[in-house]
Amino acid sequence: MTQTETAAVPAILPGRWIAMTALLVASFMNLIDVTIVNVALPSMQEAFGATDSQIEWVVAVYILTFALLLLPAGRLGDVIGRRRMFVAGVIVFTIGSALCGLAPSIGGLVAARVLQGVGGAMMTPQTLAILPVLFAPHERGMAYALFGLAAGLASVTGPVVGGLLIAADIGGMGWRPIFLVNVPVGVIAVVAALRYVPHLPGGEGLKLDWIGILLAGAALLMLLFPLIEGRQLGWPMWCFVLMAAALPVLGLFALWERRQAVLGAAQLVPVALMANRAFVLGTGIVMLIFAGMPGFFLVLAILLQVGNGLDPLQSGLTTLPFSVGVLIASVASGRLGLRWPRQRIMIGAIFCTTGMFLVRYAVPGAGEVLEQSAFIAPLLIAGIGLGTAISPLFQTVLGAATGRDAGSASGALQSFQQVGGALGLAIMGELFFGTLRAGLPGAVDPVAVYSDALNAALVFSIVTFGSVAVLVWKLPVAAAQDGRRSE
Repeated sequence: MTQTETAAVPAILPGRWIAMTALLVASFMNLIDVTIVNVALPSMQEAFGATDSQIEWVVAVYILTFALLLLPAGRLGDVIGRRRMFVAGVIVFTIGSALCGLAPSIGGLVAARVLQGVGGAMMTPQTLAILPVLFAPHERGMAYALFGLAAGLASVTGPVVGGLLIAADIGGMGWRPIFLVNVPVGVIAVVAALRYVPHLPGGEGLKLDWIGILLAGAALLMLLFPLIEGRQLGWPMWCFVLMAAALPVLGLFALWERRQAVLGAAQLVPVALMANRAFVLGTGIVMLIFAGMPGFFLVLAILLQVGNGLDPLQSGLTTLPFSVGVLIASVASGRLGLRWPRQRIMIGAIFCTTGMFLVRYAVPGAGEVLEQSAFIAPLLIAGIGLGTAISPLFQTVLGAATGRDAGSASGALQSFQQVGGALGLAIMGELFFGTLRAGLPGAVDPVAVYSDALNAALVFSIVTFGSVAVLVWKLPVAAAQDGRRSE
């Protein structure tokens, strides 16, 4: 944060924790929406008579829209004001949720999911960019830890909440309440943000970089579309050509941003950020750590429900130890504030690696019956690892980009977080389903085949988390973050 911004903010901002709650609620509402939908997909397909491809796009179109718009939405928040952009995003997301819950057809549902993705992209970059204005430096550790907690809890409570809502069949509406529940939550978040989040005017002289937006959007689309659709289409050659072509487009984007910097013109991702080693490497580490989790919970849900016959609620409850681990570690991480960030990231990554390794011994082997209790220790350890690593990692990466470019940095970080998640889903999905395709035909014990498939996919998670534990020591950390503060 610049000196001007610091001076404009009271030492203790009244209602800052209520404002923080509004940011967290909106963030959680957006994140949980990604996982809660998975539980309801079979019900949606039956209700609309949708094809497999149509029902897959209910998930894919949201991820694609969200990832494509995060970068420009982050910059737009810098230009027009972060509170204004946040509130507008929550409103759009809430309207999109209502339209999803009222959708008369599968086409209407997919279109409403696009609107949800637009709203999610508008509000998400603003949350982390607003945070430094609400809290003094010594309080931000707990605040960042709470965002890590929201991200971790959303990834695993979605199936539980979705299973409960579908089982309740409120008013005979079936799956629709999973979207409609967002409407009152969104209204509360908007009211709280308008009342307690301080007015944050846009930066004077800041403009949008439309060419940069086009190039970055094209590169992300060329990368994410094949990742989302490739497995369903059997990985045709054009998928690999399109992903390879994304690299020169990214090169053009970098050259354009350098040109804009020389001319003193608007930049989507400021060149200062791209030249900042801590930000670039930290963003890569964020990609890795978030690549290892979404794919894991997807294939674990399939193993539990399809391979071992658990219902959605039982499957969601099996993953609850992960949430408990995230909660415990996030609270502890918040108390540590800004101290020992690299050490904490490394320890968290080691815990995640250990948890994933131990999951291999929790799945049933040939002739065995699945024991839900066997997953408690592995998932608890993995949850503690994620909760330990996220807060110091976000602090370190975003600490390199305060002030005028905070929204752009937040948008870039979270955009590449989504790219990492999509990449992890694609790779772990291919490892998992490839093993199933090879093993299920003629299998004497299908349960063991599902366990083998999960173990094959877990190799990716183990490698990514192990890489984070090593790469974090290449991450430069400022002395102030290395332990000078002890508040």
